[in-house]
Amino acid sequence: MSDTPEARLAALGIELPTPAAPVANYVATVLTGSLVVVSGQLPLKDGKLLATGKLGAAVSLEVGTEAAKYCLINVLAQLKAEIGDLSKVKRVVRLGGFISCAPEFTAHAGVMNGASDLAVAVFGDAGRHARSTVGVPSLPLDAPVEVEGLFEVG
Repeated sequence: MSDTPEARLAALGIELPTPAAPVANYVATVLTGSLVVVSGQLPLKDGKLLATGKLGAAVSLEVGTEAAKYCLINVLAQLKAEIGDLSKVKRVVRLGGFISCAPEFTAHAGVMNGASDLAVAVFGDAGRHARSTVGVPSLPLDAPVEVEGLFEVG
């Protein structure tokens, strides 16, 4: 494995996009002390949602997992815009995942692994994190997944 998060992303064939601008009355990131909070990010790929709809209905587990990965790619784009260099990340502290799903859907954890697996691939052991994953009735723009993050930097 390469020795920087950016090199690891490149080795995975991932280029961070231009961070999306907030669409309401909030900021994309907050840096306080040694912590950076990144607001929830949708699964945008090339500026468009990777998928729309609910898990357990129109969206498959595989597509949902890929959507969670793209959410984290967008979280990392916001984080890099805030701190300049992902090598400053000392720890991925927490990821929060919101899964838009049918009431009977229960595979939330598997979907969120799309984001968690990428965090570990990019940051190694420092990418292992606490996590919450919740099913919700809807998300902005009918996105199937939204992911937020908390990072320790130094």
